[in-house]
Formats: sequence, C-alpha cells, structure tokens
Amino acid sequence: MKILVVGGGGREHALCWKLSLNPKVERILCAPGNGGTAQIGENFPIKDDDIPALVALARDEEVDLVVVGPELPLVLGLENALRQEGIPCFGPSAYAANLEGSKAFSKNVMHDAGVPTAAFRVFDEYDAAVAFIKKQGAPIVVKADGLAAGKGVIVATTEEEALEAVENMMVKKAFGSAGDRVVIEETLAGEEASFLAFCDGLHYALLPSSQDHKAVFEGDTGPNTGGMGAYSPAPILPKEKYEETAELCIKPILRHLASKGEPFKGVLYAGLIYTADGPSVLEYNVRFGDPECQPLLMRLETDLLEIMFACIDGKLDQVDVTSTAQTACGVVMAAEGYPGDYPKGMPVTGLDAADAMEGVKVFQAGTVFADGEILTAGGRVLCVTALGDGLADAQKRAYEAVEKVHFDKSYYRRDIADKGLKRLK
Repeated sequence: MKILVVGGGGREHALCWKLSLNPKVERILCAPGNGGTAQIGENFPIKDDDIPALVALARDEEVDLVVVGPELPLVLGLENALRQEGIPCFGPSAYAANLEGSKAFSKNVMHDAGVPTAAFRVFDEYDAAVAFIKKQGAPIVVKADGLAAGKGVIVATTEEEALEAVENMMVKKAFGSAGDRVVIEETLAGEEASFLAFCDGLHYALLPSSQDHKAVFEGDTGPNTGGMGAYSPAPILPKEKYEETAELCIKPILRHLASKGEPFKGVLYAGLIYTADGPSVLEYNVRFGDPECQPLLMRLETDLLEIMFACIDGKLDQVDVTSTAQTACGVVMAAEGYPGDYPKGMPVTGLDAADAMEGVKVFQAGTVFADGEILTAGGRVLCVTALGDGLADAQKRAYEAVEKVHFDKSYYRRDIADKGLKRLK
C-alpha cells in the first residue's frame, strides 16, 4: 500500500511514523515533508496549497490513501478534488473545513448547533466594527475571519489595542484577505484543553484529552507560537468527563454538518476553555493539532491506518479505538528568536541517542536532510516526546531526552506540563 502525507511539520513526521508501523504500508510519500519524513519515505517538493500538483502526484504515483496534515489544503478543497479522482483522502471536505477556515462560519455553526461559545458579532465593515468596540470596551477579542497562520487572534486588554487590531486587519490588510471580515467576541478566562475525535460523518471515536502550550516563554508569557509543547492526558479534562464533553462539542457539530449534506470525516479538534461557568469552545480545528498530535499518536494503540479507512468508509463504529494508559509529554525545541526571525542551517546531533531511549521518539519539524545530516530549517525544529507512568515520569523522561539533542541557538520551555502537575497535587 502507498500513502501520501501532505504537510511538512512535526505532525506530519508523526503521521508518517505511525502509518509506517502497519506492515501493509510499503511506501510513504510526503509533500513537502522534512528531514524526519525523508528517513521514513520519500519527500516531494510540492507546497501544501498546490492542489493540482498534489492531486497529480497522488494520481501519477497511484497512491491508495492521502492523509492531509495541515488545514490549508483542506480549506482549499483537496479532499473534494481527490474524491473526484476516486482517491481516498483522510480529511474533511472544503465545506466542513470552513470550521477552521472561517471564524464567522465556525461561530455561526456553534450558535446553530447549540455549542457553548463566547458571545460574538461578525463585521464586514470597518466603521461598524470600530463603533461596536467603542460601545463594548475592553477586554475584547478580535479575530481575522480567515486563515492567518495562527496570528489572526488578538486578545485586546484595552480599547486602543482592539481598535489597532481592527485597523491592521481590515484597513492595512496585515493578513491579506483573511482580515476582510472580522469576528469580535467577549473575552473568556480559564485554563485550556484540546479535545480531538476521529469522525466518519456520523460516528466518533474520542482521543484522550491533551493540552498545548502556545506562548513562547515559560509561565505562558511572550508572543503566541504554533505550540511549544503538549501533554496527554490533561487533568483538567479527565477520562470520566470525555463522553459528557463530546455531547457538548463533538456530537452537535457532526449532527449539524450531516444535516447540511456535508458530513465531517477526519479529525475534529475542539479547543476548550474552562471558565467559571463551565467549558466553552474557543475554536475548532479540522485536523490534528501540532504539537498535540505527537503525544496523542505515541499513546494510540489501535492501528492508525485502520482508523482512517473506517472514517472514510463510514464504519468507525466497527473499530475499537484505544490508547495506552501511559502519559505522554512532548517538548518543542525551537530556534532562538522564534516566532520572530531565527537562524537556519545548524546541524542537529544526538537524535539517535534520544530515540534509543525506551518510550521516546523525536519528531522533526523544521529540518532538512542534506549530505547525510539533519540541519535546522524552521522555527519549531523538533518535538521530543516521551511516554511515562504518569505525568511527572513522562515530563522527566522528555526533558532527559531533550538533553541528548543539540543544535546551536536552540530554545525550549522548561515548564511543559507544569500546569497539569499542579492540578494533580
């Protein structure tokens, strides 16, 4: 069996690794891939937004399955294009992918489906948005409607910050067409958790809870990043609350999209915040999170390929999806300066020593494989992930593995999973 994985980050390395464990998988292609995927399969220099080229690659190489890692190709309709070619794709249709591709669409779906979320208004006109902010005051949240590489959400603590955010988005076009429309909503306070489910349009299979760490510096300070680490499970969402939470934020979305004739197939990711009034949904993603994917796949016991085909075929209820009782912790090693400017081209050493540790896997993200060595090529370079008997053990083992890996000008947070440990005390 031949599989094409679309994307080039740590999530995609984790997907390639997990899929390669199935003996039926003979060849893995990755576009564009990274240094880690190059060691599992074959990389192709095709950008993840080049839908015609990705479809042509899948067709020409006669792949049996396309697995889409990032959100952009899904929003651009890669699943729809592959379906027209008769090529199975793990990931939702363009319509369903708008849950992530359009903040306004997502908020309206939440409202119509009865999912708890922050009160909001959608604006197409700059003057109307300004008037609303002046009326509401701060704190307030301003979101660019479209995809903005994770940078289109501003939590404004003052009215001036909110007005500046709207001007940057709608007038100065800081995020291009993504800011033509904005969503303005109330600010919610609380601890966050990530809750993911495999979906086949009707049925769902829950993955364990997890928690991401967005801020670049310890203590959740500094600018937001793509994620500096994650662990699973997250004590704020214990196992006995999974089904209740799914009734709140997974089932209503599947029911709503099915009623529109656009069933959701793939991974549905609910970003939750636990307020004084209970859990509320901040946002939906339509794919695995990165870096949550890495700890979650380390824990997953059921064959991933089997799950993916069950989602595509509408037979997920026939698969028993289970995860190990062990905890997983992933620590991102980034290039100094990320998420701003950062150096590239530094050799990475110690990967084999870390991978040799029991229950440890180093997933590569911003890397390239050149002349027999791994070089840094991005901001988030690695996600060092470890299994452990409990959160403290997983955290300890992850940081022990981090110590074995080296590249110049590296940076990582030293408090990944601390919030979870505090809850367990």
